[in-house]
Amino acid sequence: MNHPDHVELLRGGISRPGGVWADFGSGRGAFTLALAELIGSDGVIYSVDKNANALREQEQIMRSRFPNHTVYYLDVDYTKDLDLPPLTGAVFANALHFQRKKDRVVQSIRTTLKPGGRLILVEYNVDRGNPWVPYPLSFDTWKNLASRNGFAETRLLSRRPSSFLGEIYSALSLIDPKEPEF
Repeated sequence: MNHPDHVELLRGGISRPGGVWADFGSGRGAFTLALAELIGSDGVIYSVDKNANALREQEQIMRSRFPNHTVYYLDVDYTKDLDLPPLTGAVFANALHFQRKKDRVVQSIRTTLKPGGRLILVEYNVDRGNPWVPYPLSFDTWKNLASRNGFAETRLLSRRPSSFLGEIYSALSLIDPKEPEF
């Protein structure tokens, strides 16, 4: 996959430019770059990953391609409690499949989102993994997991073929806009 594929996987989940977003498990930033393109320089991004080297590499690329964007690089484990402002949205691309206990992680990330907040998941569309992708989840599995953890609606956004595990998809899960602020 390339940058246009990353952008297209996220596009349907971002309703307008701007906002405060986080990319959890951002790695070298393929989806952080796509997010930057879609929310524009009026938005703010928190790029969260426990690999400091990957974040440094990501920061260099981001500065060269999107010099006017505000990005905070957080060298932390996204499965721990995070001190983030209320988020408009979150991207969770190719990261959840490393977590065996997904409910706890999804609940934690959900608490960072404002009422009406958006969570975009990018994942392999299978339920059986391998050593490199140990715990993937199909769209149907994600839809059930999101509902179980308080998301009001989940819908499929896009699919792309993948030579790795057949297909990768993106899904948007929404928090009820009437939910009280935390």
